[in-house]
Amino acid sequence: MESSLLSLQIAGLNLDYPGMLASGVLGYSAESMHRVIENGAGAVVTKSVGMQPRGGYANPTVVQAKSGLINAMGLPNPGIDVYVEEIKYTKTLIHQPLIVSVFGYSAEEYATVAKKAADAGADALELNVSCPHVRQTGSEIGQNPNLLSEVVKAVKAMVKVPVFVKLSPNVTDIVHLASTAVHAGADALTVVNTLRAIAIDTETAKPILNNIKGGLSGPAMKAVALRCVYDIREKLVDTPIIGCGGISDWQDAVEFFLAGANALQVGTAIAFDGPEVFQTINRGIEVYLRRKHFGSVNDLVGLSHRN
Repeated sequence: MESSLLSLQIAGLNLDYPGMLASGVLGYSAESMHRVIENGAGAVVTKSVGMQPRGGYANPTVVQAKSGLINAMGLPNPGIDVYVEEIKYTKTLIHQPLIVSVFGYSAEEYATVAKKAADAGADALELNVSCPHVRQTGSEIGQNPNLLSEVVKAVKAMVKVPVFVKLSPNVTDIVHLASTAVHAGADALTVVNTLRAIAIDTETAKPILNNIKGGLSGPAMKAVALRCVYDIREKLVDTPIIGCGGISDWQDAVEFFLAGANALQVGTAIAFDGPEVFQTINRGIEVYLRRKHFGSVNDLVGLSHRN
């Protein structure tokens, strides 16, 4: 299925369909990313990659929650020097935008990893400044305006491709941090990463995850993610926003557009419904647009703010 109703542009990237593969799901192998594209994703975001290889946490790293998942993977990755070959190979398989998620423990590390990813062929970069379960990176940077600004500026100085900043919902004022990222040069915002969460085994009386705390994703957090998008759009009228968090069907997708998202990311729904969920979402959005007599998915963006 291909429809001009669903195509859009965000931060200079052209998407045939509005949904992207979110970081953290099926995101290291070229073949898995190609399969997602074949099922109707408009772009793919890799799992986060850093300067050095990282093994992540010992199992258990994922536990099912009511209407979602809690995970504490620990950012396992092969390191950017190895992963550049996978980036190059992926670019031979897909012609849609490839967005590489990067993390680091300093502004210099973020910038170095980002440059290597861009040089290897990444069409855009997503800065993971919001992982809720790894110390000294992720949310510890994304919750500090000064550090966040420093990281974004360092990356922007090193690359020419668009830079997205993935924000954390685990903050007091997400609009302030969104403004900080934009003023530092972010080309778009991904809103949001997972909610800090925990699960406890009632038989052993111990936390289930090896890391104790993890990040909640899936339908359970959709309302929070939607509110974050709405709040940011209310203050940053022209900033490109990628809505992320609990999107499982076309109604969820439409809600995010109405709240102010320009594009979407889908993650946990793939774990439950497979990559075919993109096809289902695309068909539902298109039927909705035709039924409501909209000319494009872009006509929905921020409409709830104007009613």
